[in-house]
Amino acid sequence: MIYSEVTMKKLIAAVNRVNKAKIVITMALALLGNVALADLSEDVLRVRSAWEKIKYRMPEKEQEAAFEQLAKDSAKVKEKSPKDATAAIWHGIIEASHAGAKGGIGALGLAKNAKKSLEDALAIDPKALDGSAYTSLGSLYYQVPGWPIGFGDDKMALEMLNKSLALNPNGIDPNYFYADFLFRNGDLDGAERALKKAQAAPPREGRALADEGRRKEINELMAKIAKKRK
Repeated sequence: MIYSEVTMKKLIAAVNRVNKAKIVITMALALLGNVALADLSEDVLRVRSAWEKIKYRMPEKEQEAAFEQLAKDSAKVKEKSPKDATAAIWHGIIEASHAGAKGGIGALGLAKNAKKSLEDALAIDPKALDGSAYTSLGSLYYQVPGWPIGFGDDKMALEMLNKSLALNPNGIDPNYFYADFLFRNGDLDGAERALKKAQAAPPREGRALADEGRRKEINELMAKIAKKRK
């Protein structure tokens, strides 16, 4: 493919932006409180627990290597249970988290792997974990760079996030990611409304660490909105 000089300049500028900042893919995705622990296999529970400890307890500089190893483990869990949508969802979450920790152009391949795993989950059961695959895909679509670098697409992001909210309108994660999407697109009022719904979400069974981390992120985004309004 031959790009024009203008397109190439835009491409180079976009690559530089990605290299300067991590692809921030904060994938603490929507595994909701009304999902019983019995609905998850021991393998899925194990990788989920490991993900939470890496994400919310491990120093950032150590997370890339930890997520890389965990992604290998979650890939085996998915392969072992090819018809288990929850295994595919969690492999997608872990791959995306690895991408976020890695950052830069090198993370795009990992983000594509995450996208594929989440799409696999949707093909098995789009309602699994109250639509977590939709939430995860929505987050990927608005945080990954768009063409010609990546697959990022705000229209697709909004479509996925709306589907996740239709399945879980009061969930902490779908509302948080919807708020983050709105904030990035300049809708401060809409973002604040979504964050308040996220704050009102009930605690999730067995997810105390994830809830604590998510509520911290909610407060941080609230502070950003307040700063924007000054």
